[in-house]
Amino acid sequence: MALRQLPDKIRKRFLIEERGHASAILAADFPDEFADIADCLQGFTLRKSHILTPGGGRSPISAALDGFLRKRVWHEKSFDIRITVDGQPIPIPTHKIDNFKNGVGLEVEWNNKTEFYDRDLNNFRLLKDLRVLSVGVIITRLSELQDLFDKLGKGASYGASTTHWDKLIPKVDGGGAGGCPLLLIGMGMRCYDPHS
Repeated sequence: MALRQLPDKIRKRFLIEERGHASAILAADFPDEFADIADCLQGFTLRKSHILTPGGGRSPISAALDGFLRKRVWHEKSFDIRITVDGQPIPIPTHKIDNFKNGVGLEVEWNNKTEFYDRDLNNFRLLKDLRVLSVGVIITRLSELQDLFDKLGKGASYGASTTHWDKLIPKVDGGGAGGCPLLLIGMGMRCYDPHS
């Protein structure tokens, strides 16, 4: 299994699952992108100070992950898709992908409404069907972090109806991404540093 190509440190710190042999596709066909993802995870720390940062803007947790990938030339990508029927173009709306490089799309869902998972998975499905995306990646938080948020007095900011692992997996297993290969990465207590 290609997941074994990820360093032990990453596999010990993150919960990683895949669908449709995503890691094998990444390792064989997109080794540079696979290395970028591995390096991003290896350098990531879930900082107490970032959890305690007041809401209202972009989370420093998402910004740290996205910022690393930007330095590796991943970029936000929108797609202009339309079909033509009897000479009339009909747009097919898709949502932008926050991190895209060479046919690999990566979304960080730290603390959004769970509908964002539906959006991401549907987008991955459509773009895979149109042959512009080969693998979709989602990095999200593990549900176990709720106890930590409660202890830090931030529990109300991270409710049960926000993005976390236990909300993602039923949507994935229900076929939300169709046949798009998925690499699913969960960050939890093993990523947490209470001193930073």
